[in-house]
Amino acid sequence: MTKGYSASDDFDEVDLKLLTFIEDDFDVSLDVISDELDLSKSAVHYRLNKMKESGVIKGITADLNPAPFELDMVAITEVSVTHEKGYSTDIGNKLADITGVEQVYYTMGDVDFMVLTRVQDRNRMNEVIDQMVAIDGVNETSSRFVMDEVKNNPKFMDNFSQE
Repeated sequence: MTKGYSASDDFDEVDLKLLTFIEDDFDVSLDVISDELDLSKSAVHYRLNKMKESGVIKGITADLNPAPFELDMVAITEVSVTHEKGYSTDIGNKLADITGVEQVYYTMGDVDFMVLTRVQDRNRMNEVIDQMVAIDGVNETSSRFVMDEVKNNPKFMDNFSQE
């Protein structure tokens, strides 16, 4: 296995440009990337493979639009739980395994988890909430229903400070 990346200073300027370029459109050809970055195709390929093997690039996926699937109902649910040994991992994994749950965050503060769910209708949302409260250790849930997605564009390179 090649040397992995462990900190932001392990990325050189070319890596950062490459990551920014592919985050915008991974379906671009090596020819275009090599021309844009003034690198050989083999150098681009090597850098991409190194970042895949080290876990910087977690996978190659399509960014699907939820609208054609009528996945219009989005909820953000606060989940409060009983604090027992291993609860964060155990309950977090059970929440993540529920179909319709897109994101689960273990948090500190008044609530223990924040769960983002996307489903087609109220009936399915009720089923998801029922599955959440059925998890042993879940004490309470409180959901907010999203009226409009103002921004949903997880681009990490836009947030990365290059300093």
